[in-house]
Amino acid sequence: MSLPYLTIGHLKAKLPIIQGGMGVGVSLSRLASAVAKEGAIGVISGVGIGFRESDFLNNSKEANIRALKKEISKAKESSSNGIIGVNILTASNEFEELVTTASNSGADLIICGAGLPTNLPALVKNKLTKLIPIVSSAKAASIISKLWKRKYNYTPDALIVEGPKAGGHLGFSKEDLSKGDKNLEDIVKEVIKVIKPFEDDAKKNIPIIAAGGIYSGKDISKFLKLGASGVQMGTRFVATEECDAHINFKNAYINSKKEDIDIVISPVGMPGRAIRNSFINSLDAGKKVIDKCYKCLTHCNPQTTPYCISKALINSVEGNVDEGLIFCGENAYKLKEIVPVKTLIKTLLMEAEEI
Repeated sequence: MSLPYLTIGHLKAKLPIIQGGMGVGVSLSRLASAVAKEGAIGVISGVGIGFRESDFLNNSKEANIRALKKEISKAKESSSNGIIGVNILTASNEFEELVTTASNSGADLIICGAGLPTNLPALVKNKLTKLIPIVSSAKAASIISKLWKRKYNYTPDALIVEGPKAGGHLGFSKEDLSKGDKNLEDIVKEVIKVIKPFEDDAKKNIPIIAAGGIYSGKDISKFLKLGASGVQMGTRFVATEECDAHINFKNAYINSKKEDIDIVISPVGMPGRAIRNSFINSLDAGKKVIDKCYKCLTHCNPQTTPYCISKALINSVEGNVDEGLIFCGENAYKLKEIVPVKTLIKTLLMEAEEI
């Protein structure tokens, strides 16, 4: 099949693919711009984005804001003004400042997960930046849409529907994940149905983007046929030359086996999917690994948490993978080589068009 454009308000991507935002530092301007140049939507992760700034340890908020401005500017310039989004965690202590910075710096869209971004429309003053919540159920899609309509007379510009096979923090309980009775196909169909009245009321199209475990062009084709307008993919883009992570991080994906990929609990109590390594084994053995709090997440208490998630993610993205947290999607073990973004996109298109 020939893949359709992905239209989100005035934005029109030639390919219905959003590259997932991956932090800390896995998807910055280099990856996002390479993806955008190929006609898809590139996404910068705002999580701990200032970790390479000289004052990050003592002034993390200002470092993150400064770095986000730099990365958006570099991505827009390098992609010849391709479509660039920013992924910002709702659970971040710097949520409001990062959202304001992203919108003021020319981000085409803002994607928010790890909680429902209840006040997002109030933070974005321009009408060009599109606002996209991440949801994991039709109920969550309905709640955020009703709330935005009531408080701000605003309807989401799109919704990313993330299933249980995604990497990083997941919108499911550990019990739900162990049962295995939730699947992305059903959730996407339910969200499409529940969002239809909001589309009719607002007289606008609200694209539904499927995410979590989408690996191949065949998967893309399947979700488009189910009624999704596009897909979000993260894991495949880690194994690219342009991915901003250290080569050791990429090789951790390439060298992983299916049994290495496990569910872990983050310091804020949310389940997440990661590659099992010596760091996770030490946590399972009861070791406490925290010497500094970056105050990055709400509801994180350094007195009780076993480790600092910022430090763990920074370690891994800088190549110290044995002492870091390596978030990944369920299909990371399928990756066998590192390729240019252009080659990956071409492969996905060929696979989709064969279906």
